[in-house]
Amino acid sequence: MTTSATRSANHSRTLQLVQIAMFASLMAIGANISSFLVIGGVPITLQTFFAILAGILLGSRLGAVAMLVYALIGLAGLPVFAGFSGGMDTLISPTFGFIVSFVFVAFATGAIVERFPSRKGFIGAALVGTAVNYFIGTNWMYAAYKLWFSAPAGFSYKMAWAWMVVPLPKDLILAVLAGIFGFRLKPLIQKYK
Repeated sequence: MTTSATRSANHSRTLQLVQIAMFASLMAIGANISSFLVIGGVPITLQTFFAILAGILLGSRLGAVAMLVYALIGLAGLPVFAGFSGGMDTLISPTFGFIVSFVFVAFATGAIVERFPSRKGFIGAALVGTAVNYFIGTNWMYAAYKLWFSAPAGFSYKMAWAWMVVPLPKDLILAVLAGIFGFRLKPLIQKYK
């Protein structure tokens, strides 16, 4: 005989698994939207947007788990990374640091929102999440080019960061939108927990 507490716990776990799977799927879609959408030479991906939303809507722990599931699915060989790629060889890619960063983006964003549950807190958390993404991703890229990938002529740490100037406006706009969207959506999500 099951009690209502047991049913409630099972419902909660099932809902969490569905939410984790949903955000892992959204990341796959967000990664490959760039295959169809390039504006002014800048590929438009929604990965950071969805990583931020995962942290905001699922919380720091579940958001990070969702991003970890996404990374593991891609490493297992499913074509969920940008350019419909996947597999263990992406570990040595100069851009793999951005995939790693999504776990930390979701965790940091969720942790900030849990502590500061206001509109400004959500937007601030989204901007911090974007900064985490850039910090980890750009440093990984620099290390990859210096240690195991052939770097372009004259490549420097400053050049690695200069490359990030092009997508920065798009990422800042998407971060603010993720913060606003998350702030509006969070109460609806919490009604079903």
